Amino acid sequence: MKAVIITIGDEILLGQILDTNSRFMARKLAALGAETVQMRSVADQKDAIWHALDDAFAVADAVFVTGGLGPTKDDLTKNVLAEYFGTELAFNPQAYAWLEEMFAANPKRMNAYNQSQALLPRACTPLHNLKGTASGMWFEKEGKVLVSLPGVPFETESLFPREVVPRLKEKFHDLLLRYQMVTVYDIAESDLAMKLADFEAQLPAGVGLAYLPSAGFVRLRLTAKGRAVDQLDGQFQKLLQALKGLSFEQASRETTPELLARRLRESGVSVACAESCTGGNIAHLITSVPGASAYFKGGVVAYANEVKENVLGVRREDLEKYGAVSEAVALQMAQGVRHITGAQWGVSTTGVAGPDGGTPEKPVGTVWIGVAGPNGAEARKFVFSHTRERNIGRASLKALQLLLDAIARR
Repeated sequence: MKAVIITIGDEILLGQILDTNSRFMARKLAALGAETVQMRSVADQKDAIWHALDDAFAVADAVFVTGGLGPTKDDLTKNVLAEYFGTELAFNPQAYAWLEEMFAANPKRMNAYNQSQALLPRACTPLHNLKGTASGMWFEKEGKVLVSLPGVPFETESLFPREVVPRLKEKFHDLLLRYQMVTVYDIAESDLAMKLADFEAQLPAGVGLAYLPSAGFVRLRLTAKGRAVDQLDGQFQKLLQALKGLSFEQASRETTPELLARRLRESGVSVACAESCTGGNIAHLITSVPGASAYFKGGVVAYANEVKENVLGVRREDLEKYGAVSEAVALQMAQGVRHITGAQWGVSTTGVAGPDGGTPEKPVGTVWIGVAGPNGAEARKFVFSHTRERNIGRASLKALQLLLDAIARR
């Protein structure tokens, strides 16, 4: 099944909001075995939406549209879809019943604009939105499918797996796309590509390798399509052999924060972080996973030396003797945050993010990362890059990886 994802909204094109719906749906579609061949964003304008639909149906079996389903006049998606499928808007009793259910606790809040959400194209099957007033819509025409969902991310993230995925499985029985992923650490994308040149040269038709670089690591996605899906496992083993000598991890489809979250929950332990050069980014990564309150105690952004000393308990003599960017300080930061929060594990970063502040002994990109746990503490030194954003990103992910390793060795 080939898919196209279209997001509708001037606010996306103006850069006022980030389109997370496309990423979410593409990942869910890939997990099903579908191939997303296009993503695009268009304005809240009839012609723009119409042309995008024409282009999408020319290359796809299924088109997924988000946005433009609000009750106000600037939301045009329902009207355009009704005309596109040769039908009209009509009162839908099922959609209205869902609205009544949503406003049951306070019926007076259901005003005329809310009630207008029960007007849907006659040709669609309504999809129950438990999180908002705009119903999703499922259309079929000449063997192809269009799914229209709200633009609000948490509404789409509720609707898609619950209402859309089961229908896709029923409609498309022969989804033929599989992939496996591996994460390779501490190597540049170009160097990794040179190391894998011979592996890529022998790949059979229908099997391809994609490089997905991020700060501190490169994800490799090995994808097989059609009849080649039976060759995926064998080729993946060849890929792992080609990576010998590098630091890599067979990735589930979990991100590093998601993997850490699962390990912490399984181990029943908690963590806290003390950050200097990463400025709170580690705490952000940890709390980006829902349910983090079960294992994350908190964090301290200790940029100034007096905060390291007065809050985290770093010894002044060590700050003066070794400097803030040192093994001794990283160790004491990790131990200190563990002590003040009561967490079983503490992780710390102290370094020179850049672009200024480096010295010949401690150039920009130098970072010490400390991990403290029930059996003691350890710290490691890294020298990343000359770019501030990369240094913050790489140090944050490396801190989570070191924490994962320490928990696994416990």
